[in-house]
Amino acid sequence: MKASKVSCAAVLVAVLLTAGCTASPATPPSPVAKPATGPTGPAVAQQPGTPGWEITEPGPAHAIEGFADHASVLPGATVRVFVSTTAAHYTVTAFRMGAYRDSAAQRVWTSPSLAGSVQAPPIVQPPTSTVVAPWRPSLEVPTRGWQPGDYLLRLDGDNGAAQFVPLTVRTRSNAGKIALLNAVTTWQAYNRWGGYSLYDSPSGKKSARSRAVSFDRPYQAKGMQGAGDFLSFELPLVRFAENLGLPLGYATDADLHRDPHLLDGARAMVTLGHDEYWSTAMRQNTTAARDRGVNLAFLGGNEIYRHIRFAPTPLGTDRLEVGYKSFTEDPYHVTDPAEATPQWRSPPFPRPESVLLGNFYHCNPARGALVAADQTNWLLSGIVHNGQSFPGLVGNEYERVDLSVPTPRPIEILFHSPVTCRGRLDFADASYYTTAGGAAVFSAGTQYWICALDPTCPEDHADKTAHTAISAITTRLLRAYARGPAGRAHPAADNLAALDVPGA
Repeated sequence: MKASKVSCAAVLVAVLLTAGCTASPATPPSPVAKPATGPTGPAVAQQPGTPGWEITEPGPAHAIEGFADHASVLPGATVRVFVSTTAAHYTVTAFRMGAYRDSAAQRVWTSPSLAGSVQAPPIVQPPTSTVVAPWRPSLEVPTRGWQPGDYLLRLDGDNGAAQFVPLTVRTRSNAGKIALLNAVTTWQAYNRWGGYSLYDSPSGKKSARSRAVSFDRPYQAKGMQGAGDFLSFELPLVRFAENLGLPLGYATDADLHRDPHLLDGARAMVTLGHDEYWSTAMRQNTTAARDRGVNLAFLGGNEIYRHIRFAPTPLGTDRLEVGYKSFTEDPYHVTDPAEATPQWRSPPFPRPESVLLGNFYHCNPARGALVAADQTNWLLSGIVHNGQSFPGLVGNEYERVDLSVPTPRPIEILFHSPVTCRGRLDFADASYYTTAGGAAVFSAGTQYWICALDPTCPEDHADKTAHTAISAITTRLLRAYARGPAGRAHPAADNLAALDVPGA
């Protein structure tokens, strides 16, 4: 979005929130930080973790909840956190999430006891039904000495309630690293805090849903625990990658939007289990990186499907996510048509995700077995055999190679899995292609690939061979990616005709 263009919703939200903050008392002093202890890189798995970080008793709805004024920061920055609670007092504890020796988390900071208060109710801003929390800042969290990584701030009230606030401490430079991206745009699109998301409204009518969602509000408690989709779609891969001891970088997809240099010198970029909502700049920056030889891995089943743009809020740039899901309904169809927000594949400017992914989103909800199709491919060789099946690992959304849309060639289908979705027989495809610049692009084609990296994955019907195989393939992929352009050593060999893909 051009800097001179600010939506009406953003302007009105600014007026309301600014007014609320003007009347508020000054921000309380920052709590005193305890020394940070969370190293990154190969040493993480040898470090002690902090058991008991999980939320087991969230408490009643809205008993405690909060949000931060940044989705990501560089190490050393100070983050303002906004908290509303029925508790008389509460604390905030910061956990770095990763592959620690005896836990998925390590405590790096704890606040003193803070006085709680119930903050103002949400504002639903017309005409986009954008929900904002017009709250006063409650505390400042210093990140001095924190290592790059994914963090959860746990809010604990003396009323027994608890919720998380997510925060990414991003890497200053991803040169020589595999950059892991948190899909905060998709988290926010599905976030129903305040009753509205880009899907739903309190009335249940899809037509009354939000057309723009704000990061100036908590993530919902139900199904998210305040942490967005990090716990379900992302944490297993983060732990897995850290256990491998590879050089990792950390960022959000909003960082990919705002920083065209985010992937300079990177070995690879990895998006996680659900990364559906992409801006123009996100696509452009990723495509440019691929064409420079940066490897890509898409570990979900519905990436780059929804077109969004960003606008500012009173708390910062790029904190309003605009997604009309319609060309003609979006006011930009007149003023800046290329930045209107239908699906990426939709007219009048169809730009299907297959151009970058290789495969193409098809349907949900689906459930099926993941079926190996090319045991000669370097990723599968010696790990699986053709026809080998892993129950439950195709779903809930899936992609397939579809030659009716633009598709990179040569391309290989690694898993070609029969599936039924909404009464229609189809295939879900994990795909692999390479570019002239040496980049390799892997797309899992299912949202449950990352689940299989967790030995307690609920989707694999307790088939431990699935965990073993997907772990071995992902290890091989990430280690090759860490060495540089993997397509040079492992060029794709097109196999679509052999699999009877229509049009091949």
